[in-house]
Amino acid sequence: MTTILPRMKFLGQLGDLILKLNRDHPIRVAIDGLDAAGKTSLADELTPIIKKSGRHVIRISIDDFHCPRHERYQRGEFSPEGYYYDSFDYQAIQKGVLKPLGPDGDCRYKRALFDFRSDTSITEPFYIVPQDAVLLMDGVFLLRPDLLEYWDYRIFVMVGNEVALRRAIKRDHDLFPSPELIIKRYKERYFPGQELYLQSADPLSHADVIMNNNTPEEPEVIFVNKIER
Repeated sequence: MTTILPRMKFLGQLGDLILKLNRDHPIRVAIDGLDAAGKTSLADELTPIIKKSGRHVIRISIDDFHCPRHERYQRGEFSPEGYYYDSFDYQAIQKGVLKPLGPDGDCRYKRALFDFRSDTSITEPFYIVPQDAVLLMDGVFLLRPDLLEYWDYRIFVMVGNEVALRRAIKRDHDLFPSPELIIKRYKERYFPGQELYLQSADPLSHADVIMNNNTPEEPEVIFVNKIER
């Protein structure tokens, strides 16, 4: 059932649900969703709520695990298939983050591997966290089949395309030279790539929480009842 909640109340309830999960390794939370839906903002807002409980929070974005530009655009700069299949290094995410933070992992992880702005690799040390830490990872395509099994809690953030475009034009002006190019990329690459993801991976069927973030101050939320994994 869809519920409209004041944002702070929703954040509190979501934080409580995450903290109630019982694992012998860090809780790995995926904050997936459509482009410009508000995934990063949600993760950043959850961070102090989790920290207030005394738990260590790991904040990671899929944006720091991009593939090199020549791989991302091998099918064409505006290819939806290229966006979904070629944008990110999913094996590196498994190896560097999700497996070491999971069962039988050593809690040693990498925060970032690639800077897409400069198109260069990042050399970072391993970080070590306690077993009761919480990973909040935001990004597109996190509930794809090759990552799905690694998550302990799964959030999917929805937003309408027109709302996403307005946010993207405001947010991405430093990445692209004109609003027209932002609109072109969203309409030809990002939106169709997301539709491919929704149809092929069906991420909504795997989400523990679905959040419609068209109105951020009062999101529409579905808390999906599932047997605890």
